[in-house]
Amino acid sequence: MATRKILAGARVVLPTGTVDDGRLVVEGTRIAGHSPTGPAGSPVPDTETAENAEIIDVRGHWLVPGFVDMHNHGGGGASFSGTAEDALTAVRTHRLHGTTTVVASTVTDDMDILAGQAGLLSELAEQGDIAGIHFEGPFISPCRKGAHSEALLRDPDPAEVRKLIDAARGRAKMVTLATELPGGLDSVRLLAEHGVIAAIGHTDATYEQTVAAIDAGATVATHLFNAMPPLGHRAPGPIAALLEDERITVELIDDGTHLHPASLQLAFHHAGAARVAFITDAMDAAGAGDGRYLLGPLEVEVSDGVARLVEGGSIAGSTLTLDRAFRRAVTVDRLPVEDVVAALSANPAKLLGVDDRVGSLAPGKDADLVLLDEDFVLKGVMRRGEWVVDPRLG
Repeated sequence: MATRKILAGARVVLPTGTVDDGRLVVEGTRIAGHSPTGPAGSPVPDTETAENAEIIDVRGHWLVPGFVDMHNHGGGGASFSGTAEDALTAVRTHRLHGTTTVVASTVTDDMDILAGQAGLLSELAEQGDIAGIHFEGPFISPCRKGAHSEALLRDPDPAEVRKLIDAARGRAKMVTLATELPGGLDSVRLLAEHGVIAAIGHTDATYEQTVAAIDAGATVATHLFNAMPPLGHRAPGPIAALLEDERITVELIDDGTHLHPASLQLAFHHAGAARVAFITDAMDAAGAGDGRYLLGPLEVEVSDGVARLVEGGSIAGSTLTLDRAFRRAVTVDRLPVEDVVAALSANPAKLLGVDDRVGSLAPGKDADLVLLDEDFVLKGVMRRGEWVVDPRLG
């Protein structure tokens, strides 16, 4: 018989709403079921379900799905643009912070180098260590390059976009493009035809050009507000087009550095909770501390948790982890817990096409979950039925 665990007494955030004094049954690697614990709040479930089960008292906690990060460059001092061991270090670092599903993001580099990275990362995807590959660059605007090497940028030639997709061996999940560049719309159509997300980002597009890209098949806004023209009253630019269109999911980096709280509130109010995906855009320093790092070929200085290019001072990704994003979203931004759970788990899982396995605490899905205390501090992480962070160990 598969090992059965019963987590009892928590506030469980389910697809249908939050259940107080609930219980979640985990059998092997999967969620077997859930229900209220009982009228007295006792963590002991009925005898039949409890037979041959380990009962874990999690009263006073929130129980939420494991986080899904669709835009992440690294962590723990390591990058997804390095070796396989580097990538696994980054994966393990973010798992400790509740991210049980992660897409590995690359940064702008030589095309042959990116193709080589795609081959390496595709093997990790085949092993189940990552959920796929996101290419951020090199098909982006030099006007909005951010922490990308301008010398390596290029127009989104569909043939070169196809080269990266092929190198990823079916594991490419997303490509960020400045769709106003020559070849941009044809590249969006190519990506849509191959089931790869076309994300609009690092762009200098007008409102009208952005609408054209959405009509061509783009479905994601890469870190909305960042690396794109600001919202204007006569020239609304990409932000207005991305917020108003129900076909677009907007990525947001809620670290207190990338976005003013009012901008985040604007995005939530206008797009709605179902169209927001919280991301980290994390680089090597996430979970590793201040110091000097490389982001692709560029040197980065991290001070007080903020990453900036040594040359030019541009923000260079983040040091965010998704447990911190969760806590900030609830305690600082005052967003409803259920909306934050959707933005951290259900929405990105659906976008990535993995919501049949992850993204919610539904029976039959992987037992990926996070325990948070009453102050929304992470206390436990389970992935596929095994504790990554065991709450019983304090």
